[in-house]
Amino acid sequence: MSNQLVILDTEEAVGIITLNRPDKLNALSPEMLAAICDALEGLDASPEIRVIVITGSPRVFAAGADIQAMAQASAADIEAVNTRSYWLRMRQINKPIIAAVSGYAFGGGCELAMQCDLIIASETARFAQPEIKLGIIPGAGGTQRLAKAIGPYKAMEMLLTGEPVSAQAAFDAGLVNRVVPVERYFDEAKELARTIAVRPPVAVRMARQALRHGVEHTLQQGLEVERRNFVSLFDTQDQAEGMQAFLDKRPPKFKGK
Repeated sequence: MSNQLVILDTEEAVGIITLNRPDKLNALSPEMLAAICDALEGLDASPEIRVIVITGSPRVFAAGADIQAMAQASAADIEAVNTRSYWLRMRQINKPIIAAVSGYAFGGGCELAMQCDLIIASETARFAQPEIKLGIIPGAGGTQRLAKAIGPYKAMEMLLTGEPVSAQAAFDAGLVNRVVPVERYFDEAKELARTIAVRPPVAVRMARQALRHGVEHTLQQGLEVERRNFVSLFDTQDQAEGMQAFLDKRPPKFKGK
């Protein structure tokens, strides 16, 4: 797949995408972004896969964009490359995505982690939006998602200084879900993925959609989507199965219908 810029694997209902550009610290070139999108879309289309995990290596998740490729670019060049299209493709994925982050998650790497629904970090993880040090700013959602995740004041400090924060500081600020020892971060992400994978897929998708909509729109708009999705789930087989299993005091068997 795309010259193995990413490695694709599956473990039962969990799809795993491993970034595989170690010589460039997994820098997110257009080719790398395209490979990530192709892998995500393939897993999203697979009926066997219910949750997706994106990871790098223990040393680095992704250390940003490919600066060597950008250094001599003009504004017209950047617009023509249109990497925004890849980030928009990622936003169309319907299944939950977990980022398993260790080492550097800088620039585009931090933005990629924030594109995901949950973030599991190793104790060695470091998050940063260092674009300001290069005379630019984040261009793939960093200014917006960071502020929504940790608040405008902490986000402003990260954006204007470009300095990294530790995994523990990111957890304390609300940017990551869990911080675990480096030897555990990938297994922790897969364990969380498996927990979500046994939940009813349609309800998982509806809950994810409602939350994301609410974060990106007004409270009233979010409440409208929540109510619409809540009501629609009463036409699913999984709702009937889940409630009957509860009454029967047995584990439910969800089929995604």
